[in-house]
Amino acid sequence: MSESPYVATATGRRKTAVARVLIKPGTGEITINGRTFEEYFPTLTLQNQVIQPFQIAQAGNKYDTIVSTRGGGVVGQVGAVRLGIARALLQTDPELRKPLKVQGLLTRDSRKKERKKPGQPGARKRFQFSKR
Repeated sequence: MSESPYVATATGRRKTAVARVLIKPGTGEITINGRTFEEYFPTLTLQNQVIQPFQIAQAGNKYDTIVSTRGGGVVGQVGAVRLGIARALLQTDPELRKPLKVQGLLTRDSRKKERKKPGQPGARKRFQFSKR
């Protein structure tokens, strides 16, 4: 069986978004669903969240990253990609666990949309109460 060219693979999840992350030695190029990450996540805030694990690990231009993400919205996908990258970096160097953990990048954000209850207009909203 041949050796994979990838250093590490990991999965990140947030809300209903799932991201599969592959990292390999390279020049720091990040590709998400076949597009550059600047193109896929156009705002600077979202881009900073994606590269945050690399900044903490001081491995900005050390790895090429290929991400396949689906489901959820833009913010959910950013959270999933960030968790996946952090987990993949942890596989490359276990010494990174402490700095990544302190920044909260290894914790999966388990918050999801609460389900709508039957007989009511929403998850928490109730029909207006009428005394008479």
